[in-house]
Amino acid sequence: MVAGNSASPGQSVSGRLLAVLDCFDVAHPTLTLTEIADRAGLPLSTARRLIAELVAWGGLERLPDGRHFRIGIRLWRIGSLAPRQRVLSEAAFPFMQDLCEATRENVQLAVLDDGEALCVEKISSRQAVPTATLVGGRLPLHATAVGKVLLAFSPPQVWRDLATAGLPALTRNTIVQPGRLASALEAVVEQGIAYSYEEMTLGAVSVAAPIRDASGTVQGALGIVTHSHLRVDQLGPAVRTAALGISRRLA
Repeated sequence: MVAGNSASPGQSVSGRLLAVLDCFDVAHPTLTLTEIADRAGLPLSTARRLIAELVAWGGLERLPDGRHFRIGIRLWRIGSLAPRQRVLSEAAFPFMQDLCEATRENVQLAVLDDGEALCVEKISSRQAVPTATLVGGRLPLHATAVGKVLLAFSPPQVWRDLATAGLPALTRNTIVQPGRLASALEAVVEQGIAYSYEEMTLGAVSVAAPIRDASGTVQGALGIVTHSHLRVDQLGPAVRTAALGISRRLA
């Protein structure tokens, strides 16, 4: 996906700098000059100049091979100051540790971001099912337990946008009919818990519960991902209890 398009008339220098930074994501943690220029829609000469400025400032780092770049430590330090993520992560981390030690499974913390579930914290044990999800990675709202929680309590426009765009089938178990998904989300709201049965990855199931702030607004979702042969519903009470504990800390 093109992260930005500086070919648009009147695009500011700051817009071009942001387009360069927006090229990087979990799937593309390192990029070459040519790749950045292509993804940002910039001429090579412009991309080279902007990258040099970002490297000098500390927003990007040049790798030892001299060809690739990655996000710099200065930008990471600034990003870590984001209050929503910091407060939520600090409140959740002790409960996530306890939940991981008790279950020996993958424990994830996710927030709603631009129509997807953004993983902001993750703890795993060596016995847990392997997952490709990393901190900073994105998960589909319709096919994961944390995603269903966030979608169930999101503004109506989020649901409308998702239904209009279509629900892609990630496995044979993915719910792709809007009516079926709407019914599942109603159950999430009623029960305060969501499940995903091999809907994103075959061999993996998940369960999640909402995390609320003092006003009752859902700020995130806490979830466990485990092997499909295990009774994920038996992990539900532990996840819900941990989510309630985090909510109390936020309040």
